[in-house]
Amino acid sequence: MQTKIPAEQSVGIFYSCAFFCLAEVALQHLENGGSQLADMCEKTVKFSFIFRCKYGILKSRNKKGMGYMYTIDLGKSGLQVPTVAVGCMRISGMSEKEASAFVDTALSLGANFFDHADIYGGGKSEEVFGRAVLPSMREKILIQTKCGIRPGRYDFSYDHIISSVEGSLKRLGTEYIDVLLLHRPDALMEPQEVARAFSCLKESGKVRHFGVSNHNPFQMQLLQNALDMPLCVNQLQFGVMHTPMIQAGVNVNMYNEFGVVRDGGVLDFCRLNGVTVQPWSPMQYGFFEGCFIDNEKFPELNEVLEKIGGKYGVSKTTMAIAWILRHPAKMQPVTGTTNLVRLTQCLQASEIRITHEEWYEIYRAAGNRLP
Repeated sequence: MQTKIPAEQSVGIFYSCAFFCLAEVALQHLENGGSQLADMCEKTVKFSFIFRCKYGILKSRNKKGMGYMYTIDLGKSGLQVPTVAVGCMRISGMSEKEASAFVDTALSLGANFFDHADIYGGGKSEEVFGRAVLPSMREKILIQTKCGIRPGRYDFSYDHIISSVEGSLKRLGTEYIDVLLLHRPDALMEPQEVARAFSCLKESGKVRHFGVSNHNPFQMQLLQNALDMPLCVNQLQFGVMHTPMIQAGVNVNMYNEFGVVRDGGVLDFCRLNGVTVQPWSPMQYGFFEGCFIDNEKFPELNEVLEKIGGKYGVSKTTMAIAWILRHPAKMQPVTGTTNLVRLTQCLQASEIRITHEEWYEIYRAAGNRLP
């Protein structure tokens, strides 16, 4: 049975497709050196996305009324957050104007969750962001930052956690942080000492919620046993070209490299314990070796992403994020781009739900093997 599309919505679809196609052409010229098309490219993709929302091609569920983004629960924190988080690792070189455009673009599309770390840009990324966010905007956004990495070591001591947060608060120009993560496991961690730091920060109102990054299940349990608040997040590398969290589960009890459990079953552990997984570097292959989108090393993957993306009228970038969002763990991928067009494409994925068959087709095209 076919569904008849109202005339107004048909007009919306037509113009949306036209605007998006124009943006894609502009983007190609931009990447080939046509910098004069930058503003047109960015504004066109953004307008296309908003236009489709208006005409019902994309639906809005943002409860803050700030844009067009579906939301999920962030672990057991009680926070409702956008399905895609905006990573700020690479904004340290931005001017105040560029940073404001970056933040405004994200907010206009409903993405109000921004991910930081005290080490990003040597602290410069937090400073740039702090100048870009007006005081009147603070209650409309959620800020997450990380601490614990020092030159040549990891440090979860009480003094370092407290001083790191104080530094982040100053650079960000805010009185509180919504979510604080411990960046990488400290082999010398004293759980009670971390708990004392967390309690101090929570009681003072400087940090509202807590989590970890790059931790395995036993490390999380060890820390959680000392805490009186839930760990709501574990930020882990994950994407279609980095899938050990899934490979081991698919290749259970198999004599092959994909069946090796490298993380202690962290994905299932987080699902069982109400912890949100935040995939970092979702577009990267290897350990910061580069982006797989339009990379000649991965022709089959890009061909499949383009083919399936064509069905939904979206880019390969959008499809790569949509692949993560299709997993029932309700992950919150963290973007890594500062390009406003690609940021918009990443955020579009919130509205795309690929099929079961398409998910596996993309998974296989990335070189993942089924037993």
